[in-house]
Amino acid sequence: MLQGGIFFYICTHKLKYMKMDCSVIILAAGRSGRMGKPKFALRYNDEMIFLEEVVSQFLTFGCGEIVIVLNDEGYSGFQNLNIAFPENIKIEINHHPEKGRFFSLQIGLSSLNSKRYVFVHNVDNPFVTQRDLGLLFNGISGYDFCVPVYEGRGGHPVLLSETVIDGILSENDVNITLRDIMKRYYGKRVEAESDKILVNINTVEDYREFFE
Repeated sequence: MLQGGIFFYICTHKLKYMKMDCSVIILAAGRSGRMGKPKFALRYNDEMIFLEEVVSQFLTFGCGEIVIVLNDEGYSGFQNLNIAFPENIKIEINHHPEKGRFFSLQIGLSSLNSKRYVFVHNVDNPFVTQRDLGLLFNGISGYDFCVPVYEGRGGHPVLLSETVIDGILSENDVNITLRDIMKRYYGKRVEAESDKILVNINTVEDYREFFE
């Protein structure tokens, strides 16, 4: 585990889910400068914020480990929300968000116990469906990664095999992207349920388009 990582378990209640041989990294360490507030805390509906909705979908699917990567400011705000997550959810901190998304991904991946198959998802896209998760999980056999597409355009989440994960963790180029890494491997594209896999909620205008 990278030095400085913080484990944060909320165990106010235990929920039972069918466990599958997959984990997930939820990336939420961006500075959210254009939004003006942490995107993980945006309201998804009357009951949940973005982070809760995304987590609930991966839990329902059966991911055994879930790691959420936040920055220092986001972690402070998260603590004030008093969210009750099951005990298989872990928080890791990227103390250097200026190093970018790939560094956050390395932090998250390094903290996993199981790396056989790992979903990677950005919290600024809260539109995760069970159908798309199933298509990715069922489609990765024989491939290094699996990515959802809609009309030829790739979206999220992506599903990575341990081969790709090892490549990410051994990478020293701080300017590289996940897309650059994936070009080195053999992947499969699966047709997604809708164009919402392409959505990124980055601005107030983006949010209003989908939620107001």
